[in-house]
Amino acid sequence: MSLHNLGRFPAYRPRRLRGSPALRRLVRETRLSVEQFVLPLFVRAGRKLRQPISSMPGVFQLSPDELVKEATKAFQAGVPAVLIFGIPDKKDEKASGAYAKNGIVQQAVRLLKSELPELLVITDVCLCEYMSHGHCGVVHRDDHGVCIENDASLKLLARAAVSHAEAGADLLAPSDMMDGRVRAIREALDGAGFTNTPIMSYAAKFASAFYGPFREAAESTPKFGDRRSYQMDPANAEEALREVALDLQEGADIVMVKPALAYLDIVRRVKDEFACPTAAYSVSGEYSMIKAAAAKGWLDEKAATLESLLSLRRAGADIIITYAAVDVAGWLREG
Repeated sequence: MSLHNLGRFPAYRPRRLRGSPALRRLVRETRLSVEQFVLPLFVRAGRKLRQPISSMPGVFQLSPDELVKEATKAFQAGVPAVLIFGIPDKKDEKASGAYAKNGIVQQAVRLLKSELPELLVITDVCLCEYMSHGHCGVVHRDDHGVCIENDASLKLLARAAVSHAEAGADLLAPSDMMDGRVRAIREALDGAGFTNTPIMSYAAKFASAFYGPFREAAESTPKFGDRRSYQMDPANAEEALREVALDLQEGADIVMVKPALAYLDIVRRVKDEFACPTAAYSVSGEYSMIKAAAAKGWLDEKAATLESLLSLRRAGADIIITYAAVDVAGWLREG
């Protein structure tokens, strides 16, 4: 007998509990925990560098030494994991910095694992930050325009993934949306002896308007064209499920939906359909909107942030990637 049918009988009078706050917390269906958070961080060469990102208040491009300080602060607050994005000094059309042995991400990973061995270090595996043109793959230009060479891009992505694993990364997160990249990375990792290094795939990554601040932070805005030919159409939900299914078949251990807040239906459907570990990325635009509205006094930053992240948990996300991770950890401690 369903809960709704029970309401027809005099013995059952469903209503909201109006008891003490402790009682309401006791029966709360969905909870946020700092153990579910991942903090994204941006690293570039230098020392004692904390370059503010104008469109993301409180977020910085960090030199490796400052990155360690920021990661230590997060870890001490209870945040168990960081997601590293690299900004190289030089870019080219082969994304050489993405797989260089002493690339900026590789340096950062080695330093983090040396200084904070218990911190879970996740690396973004993509080419856009390292390509001079800003696209996520190898570009071919002809009389018909510009296209991405998918298979050529897979080789570079696999090289980057192995180099991150060699540096000590705990979890690899390919974000490029090339076809077949999870299989290519899995095979390359296995071939290099990293059979136990897991993959968190950006499985359903949409061509979204909410990425603007990130592109300033990562210095990865395309010099021409856009990414709609390889990122997903925001109108397509069934396609998202197909993309997730393919990535799981190819060897993904965790799947991600990005962005998060405008795609709660996708998070829910992925969780219901596949019952696998599911991450949601609360992207830069979501973070910056709340920050901007709070600065104007239009929103309560704490309340709005907590409510938006709680919605991700309610939709089914097991892992929440958020720039507000440290702030939220403090708010949760305060109760």
